[in-house]
Amino acid sequence: MRLNLSLRQLEVIVEVDEAGSFRAAARKLGVSQPALSRTLRLAEEALGTRLFDRDTRRVTITPAGQELLHIARRVLGDFDSALSELGHFMKGYRGQVNVAALPSMSVALLPSAVATFRQQHPQVEFKLQELAAEALLAAVEEGRADFGLCAKPAPDQRLRYQPLQDDPMMLVCREDDPVAARANAPWSILAERPYIGIQSGSSIRPIIDSVFVRKRLAVRAAFDAPSVAACCALVKEGLGIAALPRLSLGLADMRDLAAIPLGQPATFRSVGIVTRIGRTLAPASLAFMRTLIQQRP
Repeated sequence: MRLNLSLRQLEVIVEVDEAGSFRAAARKLGVSQPALSRTLRLAEEALGTRLFDRDTRRVTITPAGQELLHIARRVLGDFDSALSELGHFMKGYRGQVNVAALPSMSVALLPSAVATFRQQHPQVEFKLQELAAEALLAAVEEGRADFGLCAKPAPDQRLRYQPLQDDPMMLVCREDDPVAARANAPWSILAERPYIGIQSGSSIRPIIDSVFVRKRLAVRAAFDAPSVAACCALVKEGLGIAALPRLSLGLADMRDLAAIPLGQPATFRSVGIVTRIGRTLAPASLAFMRTLIQQRP
């Protein structure tokens, strides 16, 4: 036999026992005495036994009522704890944040943002994924990441992009290269000197290629490096110069290298947050997104 009692009925049982009278219990619960009596009567009917003995002077709990009282207090305590945990979740103080980021973003943007966020949200767990651009967008679209940190993607009806900052494109050369002393360098220098590019598949490659097309520059790479770190290592050996976003330079050993802005005025790539349209994110993820937005320069 399954007994069906509501939380309200359990509250009434506990309050009547603690108050010692229906009138005092009704006053504390903010209900009329007849309404409280009816709630208790329905509980007794559901159980098939009296929970309190009443007379004109006092209310006394029965053995069955005493047994139920222990259960009621435990259930109400567990329910209050569960609601408290839910409240913390809804305020973003509990839960998990699942972020996918380009390698450059996972080094340049995520660490400081996570450190700042954890000061106020120490119980929130993080799952950080470092992915190339195409895989990152797929992870966000398929729900394997709450949101992504990346360069501005091509328009997609399924994704929403929110810019965070402009990331300037830099000329990377050796420190002893004469061009290192300049305040900036023209894009045309990449057509005049041995150029070290980044292999296709990187989010950096199409940005640089689009500048070459826009400026009508015929640039042929002496090398196509597989990564930012490899690209800078080739520059360090004197094999050429490179064009890279400033945020990506944290992925490389920049000792003995210089980086100066490319273009006059400078050329930028937009970096920001990408989310899937129509997906409701957990409060913790939304709170972390706000932290990223607040930390933008």
